[in-house]
Amino acid sequence: MGTASQQDLFRATIGARNKVTGGKTRIFVAGASGQLANSLCELAKAKEMDLGVFGRPALKIAELDSVEQSIASFSPDIVINAAAYTAVDAAENDEDSAYRANSTGPKNLALITARLKIPVVHISTDYVFDGTKPDAYSESDPISPLGVYGASKWAGEEAVRSENSKHLIIRTAWVFSPFGKNFVKTMLGLAETRDHISVVADQIGNPTYAPHLAEALLNACQKISGTNRDEHLPWGTFHLVGAGDASWADLAEATMLASAKFGGPSAEIRRISTDEFPTAAKRPANSRLNTRYIAEQWGISLPDWREGVIECARRTMDHRQTES
Repeated sequence: MGTASQQDLFRATIGARNKVTGGKTRIFVAGASGQLANSLCELAKAKEMDLGVFGRPALKIAELDSVEQSIASFSPDIVINAAAYTAVDAAENDEDSAYRANSTGPKNLALITARLKIPVVHISTDYVFDGTKPDAYSESDPISPLGVYGASKWAGEEAVRSENSKHLIIRTAWVFSPFGKNFVKTMLGLAETRDHISVVADQIGNPTYAPHLAEALLNACQKISGTNRDEHLPWGTFHLVGAGDASWADLAEATMLASAKFGGPSAEIRRISTDEFPTAAKRPANSRLNTRYIAEQWGISLPDWREGVIECARRTMDHRQTES
């Protein structure tokens, strides 16, 4: 951990830097290769924000010294933690890796940001809930994860809460985008070679388009950076997902319709039950999240998830046409 003099130097560096950059908000993003990090990078340019994206091997999030050095090298105003172990099924047999990424890493980020008196935005998941509630989950509902992934993400939330009072913990769900691996892109890939795709229809949640989520997070960061140091902000835990709910089969059907619209592959979706598609980790049957609280406190909401599906399909098809 840095000494008091090192921390003073860090803050002095921020002051000097702001004079040079015109006070642009500098955001440190942990997790370089994920969907959210890619989306943040795209959007930050338009908002004239300085974004530093850090991932392996430069940033080893489970090692405190590595986290401290990486943050010090960029001297940010805000830290967003988009790094996570997200392989839900693999986590059942790789508990140590899941907890290192999803619990130890967030704790390290919260420790360093608290010492440097800067806020941290931590991304969490709907999988902290067990799915037995008939309605959408609110932030105050009891936590009861069904597997290692959800349990490790809950541990990460608790670490952030305990170490840095200036935190936004954002629970989101069913993230998809034109980047990396995700459900929508998997469906588009399968449709190239299959006439029929079987998809679970009895798990319900809120599909969330990563660029929509990134836009909202950057808007929150702008509000944070534009707030007087002594002014109160509504820190805490919030739900933020695409508007509307869907089953996985609903999402797959919307993906096929959008793909066909842009001349892409399409397949018939066969709706099946969870019992017909066994997985290593149990999924919540209902992981819908109520987003009323963040709308009230931060004035933030996301567009309908179907808008994201259309945009994702368009961009994916454009990219494939460019490659060919």
